[in-house]
Amino acid sequence: MKQFKTLLLATVLCIATVSFTQAQSKVAHINTQELIAAMPAAKKAQADIEALGKTYQTDIEASITEYQNTVKQYDAEASTKTAEENQKRMVELQEKQQRIQQFRADAQKDLAAKEAELFKPIQEAAMNAINEVAKAKGYEYVLDRATLIVANGTDILADVKAQLGI
Repeated sequence: MKQFKTLLLATVLCIATVSFTQAQSKVAHINTQELIAAMPAAKKAQADIEALGKTYQTDIEASITEYQNTVKQYDAEASTKTAEENQKRMVELQEKQQRIQQFRADAQKDLAAKEAELFKPIQEAAMNAINEVAKAKGYEYVLDRATLIVANGTDILADVKAQLGI
């Protein structure tokens, strides 16, 4: 009877150990920011966004210069104009300033929209490659390294770069 209990306990422990090891999930990690930064399409998209930003910046600077020149002109001519004309000029200057601020806000919104439009397919390609590598290697979970505190698992960045051909 004592041998039977020992054999039964050993069997239960063996089954529990096998069940526990099978229940553990395979987990890997990847730095998606580093992956996307390494993609040629992302580099081109970033260059396009920077070029558009410089265009907007040039336009804004030209508007500001025009505004400042108008202010100097109106200040110089203020003593020769009537109070009514000076008041109209002040209103005109305020409207110009508001247009510059509105243009700056619209430019920022346009840049953000352009960035989202250009990076969406890049992010989708990266996610598809991550999913393919995870499936091929049998990983159940892939965590983003940027949010990990400890990362002792497998880093699949090189495998995903190979999948993307970079």
